[in-house]
Amino acid sequence: MPRLVQPPTLQISLSFLILVSQLYNNSLADVGTAAQYRPPYLPTSCAGSNPAQFPSSNLFGAAGDGIWDNGASCGRQYLVRCISASRPGTCIPDQTIQIKIVDYALTSQSRPTVDATTIVLSSTAFATIANSSAPSINIEFQQV
Repeated sequence: MPRLVQPPTLQISLSFLILVSQLYNNSLADVGTAAQYRPPYLPTSCAGSNPAQFPSSNLFGAAGDGIWDNGASCGRQYLVRCISASRPGTCIPDQTIQIKIVDYALTSQSRPTVDATTIVLSSTAFATIANSSAPSINIEFQQV
């Protein structure tokens, strides 16, 4: 009895499903801009003059209007990575950081290098993902 050969439909379907699921997982992040700010960081709009609000890693930031959410963003954690900048070579490749929101960018004690960004990163956080001489960068960020 001749053996019937089935087309590789199942294999193609599974491959397509895996591809789509990977694209979906990678698209959970938002895209925005980030600037940096330097000390003094206190007082903040989230916890006033309490220094315990800052993570020991110094990876923190101030929320811009787009994510401030009337203060609900205080304490939120975000994964942030640099995806591009106006100058080539600004981003540090394959570097993702986790930051904590501790302030509101519009009322932060020190001014950001660029106004109206999505997130203003501490100088340590900014330098971890990009060349610190850049005024701003384009970022991908995701709440964790």
